[in-house]
Order: sequence, then structure tokens, then C-alpha cells
Amino acid sequence: MFVIRNYTIENLFPDGTLFSGYDDISFIPENEKLLVWFYQVPVGFDVVKQAMAVEAMEEKLQLVAKRLSPSQSLVICSLENMFHVNPNDSDNRLDVIVRQFNQRARGLAKSNPAIKFLDISEYISGFSRHEWINWRFYFISQMLFAPSVASGFREWFSRRLAQLDGSRKKCLILDLDNTLWGGVLGEDGIDGIKIGGDYPGNAFLYFQEAIINLSECGVILAVCSKNNESDVIEAWEKNPFIKLNRKYISAYRINWENKADNIRNIAEELNIGLDSMVFIDDNPSERELVRRELPMVAVPDFPGKPYGLMELYQNLVDNYFRIYRLTAEDRNKTEQYKANAERANVCRQFSNLTDFIRNLGITIQIIPADRFNISRISQMTQKTNQFNLTTHRYTEADIRTFADKGDYVYCISVSDRFGDNGITGAAIITRIGNKASIDSFLLSCRILGKGIESIFFKALMNKLKQDGIESVDATYIPTNKNSQVSDFYLKEGMTCLDEQNGIKKYSLKLSNYYTLPDYYTINPI
Repeated sequence: MFVIRNYTIENLFPDGTLFSGYDDISFIPENEKLLVWFYQVPVGFDVVKQAMAVEAMEEKLQLVAKRLSPSQSLVICSLENMFHVNPNDSDNRLDVIVRQFNQRARGLAKSNPAIKFLDISEYISGFSRHEWINWRFYFISQMLFAPSVASGFREWFSRRLAQLDGSRKKCLILDLDNTLWGGVLGEDGIDGIKIGGDYPGNAFLYFQEAIINLSECGVILAVCSKNNESDVIEAWEKNPFIKLNRKYISAYRINWENKADNIRNIAEELNIGLDSMVFIDDNPSERELVRRELPMVAVPDFPGKPYGLMELYQNLVDNYFRIYRLTAEDRNKTEQYKANAERANVCRQFSNLTDFIRNLGITIQIIPADRFNISRISQMTQKTNQFNLTTHRYTEADIRTFADKGDYVYCISVSDRFGDNGITGAAIITRIGNKASIDSFLLSCRILGKGIESIFFKALMNKLKQDGIESVDATYIPTNKNSQVSDFYLKEGMTCLDEQNGIKKYSLKLSNYYTLPDYYTINPI
């Protein structure tokens, strides 16, 4: 990470971070993948000079953006006026110029997927203005941010960087009684629970609407509640104030069983890892049970009063579910997981897999990387764990670098008669002469069990042979989550050449083309 700055800000960033000289953009190291723009309004009293300095900053920022190499990303931190003392209330020139700078910086990020905008005001606004600068440190070393403000910034910034790269939890599991509504359904009845109207019902209604917003941003919602299932379904159907109903729920366990076991079952049904889940429950004993039995599940505290639900929602977003840019797959996630449940029901009607696959009418599109799907490919490398042969994590800039070098970067989009799963797989294959090496091969778990992974692999091998590749190397790197694919390459006909510490090296001679079954519709690469 290389930080371009105009003040002393070393106290904000982790050890090992490289910094530019003050107000110096003459040297931008090409080998640093992440550049961070961290200019702030100069401390002073002459508004005209400050405005001119901000205008000069904008020119420098444009120059930095133009000099980005294909392998680099740029995070622009918002411009803030740290010393905002103005004896003339009617003179807001500097405020206007700062606001315009940030608007143009956001526009720059929208126009270039290698650039992202990070609003640091959401962090510093947690402190009063007189806390922002410690004048002793400022005058001694030009340190702009007081140590008390800087102390938590590293953790906040690190978390936000991960969210910028698409790393977040996948699923929110919710209790019902005294969590999504006030009262106990089995005792108070459909009309007696508190939802909507005056307090506390209005707080629960706001919370439901907030959680629906998470669903629309790609978070999978599930319910785990000790209740009679028929009572809950009736409440979902008949109480008009319950907004968060079955329409938004991808899976539920409504029974009197152990909640830790129910959460395990939900994870199995959705085919996602327990460490990608967050569990919300008003009952402290239930939270403690899940924390003890399933330590990989995130279990935040629940507010003591309903008016604390909005603060809980804010914490859920900030700590677990924030994302910089939504993909089409994120927006359609609820419907995709519901369609998976329908597929599972249909599967039980068939005695063999081939007949089931024929019935689904699967269409597979194998698509080269382009500016429309690079964000999704990067997101999958960040989030996919179970069917991931190497678990290499790549930013959008990394993916562009592979593509710009002429390496093979492909993704797959899968649909069937139940719906469109969107882009759910990716592969990165490097090439030197007539030899190729599989750097990454991964698929979303929700499309597994239908032979799609094998079709994707074979179609790629046919493409390589068509392009004159004679042999292909591949590696399996074990993690604590991807054991299910430890022999995938072996099953696809590759030869295992070596195994050390669980890492397996494979090779394949491309002597013949693979024959692909006719019960899939596959677009030519």
C-alpha cells in the first residue's frame, strides 16, 4: 500500500505502509498494487489560498488516476476540512469547493472500476470537532489527526478495504419473537404482537424494513425460531404490518429444536459455510448457545430496548454486510436460493442424476472477462471457499492484469427452467508458449451437484487445445474448507505428479478433445 498525502498521517496506517513526500506525486511506485489518496484541506485562515490548494489537489488527483497501471487500484479518501473555524457564517466558499471535490472524486470512481471512493467522514464524525486535531502534535510534526482519533482508524480502514474488495458475510439468520416483532406469537396471537403503529411496534417495523434493504443488497435471509411453523406462516400471510415475510426468506427452521442444530441445517440447505453467517436473537441464552456450539457464526449482542434496533442495524451493515458495488447476482440472490430449493425438490423425483439434469434444461454460457464482469469475478475469488482449488484472492485490478496480459480469464453464467443463477464460476489460466497453468478454478456452491463443474473444465480444455496448447498444469492447495475438491483434477483425467503437505501438482496432455454431453446447452467459447 502506497499512501499519497499532504500531511503526517503515519499514525493512521499499519506498519509497512509506504508514503509519498508531502504534497508530492512525482513518484508513484508501479509495484504497489494499492494506492491510497489521502489529501486533506490545508490548515489555515485564508479561504482563497485554501480554495486554490483544493483546486490544485484535484489536478494532481487526475494525474495520479491517469498514471494507474493495469495492476493497480486507487482508493480516494474523502477530502475533509479538519480545522473548520470560520468567523464569517455567510462565507461558505471553502465548504462548496470541498463538496465539489468529493463529488468529482466519486464521479471518477464511477467511471473507472479500478478506483473507489471512501468517505472517511463517517469515521471522524464519531468524534467532536475539537478532538480531531491535537495542536501539540500538529505543530511539532505536522500530524493532522490526533492520536485519540487515529487509534481506531486502522481497524476501521482495514475493514472498509475488505468491504471495498467484496468481502462480507453472506447470510443473516433471524429469530422472530421479540426480535422481528414485539411479544410472543404463541401467546399474544397474530393481532396481539407489536408491529407497526406506536412504540415499540414502530421500532420493530423499521427494523424489518431495514433488513429487507439488506436482502435487496444481496444478503441471504433465514429464520431460526422456536415457534409453531403453522402459526408463523399464518402470521406472515394475515398480519398486514409484517413486512419481512416468506417472500424475503430463503430458508427457515421454525420448530422447537436446538438452534445450533437448526443453523447447521440451514447452512447445509443453503450450501454455505457457517463462517459466512450472522445470527440475531433477543434471547441471551440462545446467543450464548450458538456462540459456544458454533464459534464460526457471528453473534452480535441484541439491544435491551426496541429503540436500539436501528443501532443494531447500523452495526450489522458496518461490521458484516457492507459492500462497495452490487452485482446483478447480489440483487437476485434471494430468488436464486429459493430456486435452488425448488431444484432440490425436483431432484427427489428422479432416480438418476442424468434424468434430473435433462429435466432442468441447463444452459451454460462461458464468457471471457470484460469490463462488465470483472467486478463479479474478483468478488468470487474473494468469497468462494468450498469449490475453490487454490483459493487465490484477487482484486479487480489483479483480474484486469491477467486479462491484459492475454491470459485466459473466463466466467460462467448458468440458468435453467427455474431461473438464472447469474455468474457463478470463474477460471484463470496462464499461458507460456504451448503450455498452460490453471491459476484459479472455482464455482459457487449453489450450482454444484449437476455436473456443471466438469462441463466448465472440459470446455476450457477444448479451448486450450484449439489454441495450440499441448499440456496443462494445475495445483490443488488445501484449506480447511475445500477438501471436497481435493481429487477434482484427478477425476477429470489429470495425472497427479507430486503431493507434499496436502498440496497436489497435476498435469494433463491435451491429446484429444473432450466430448460434452448433449443434455446441456453450452455456448461456444
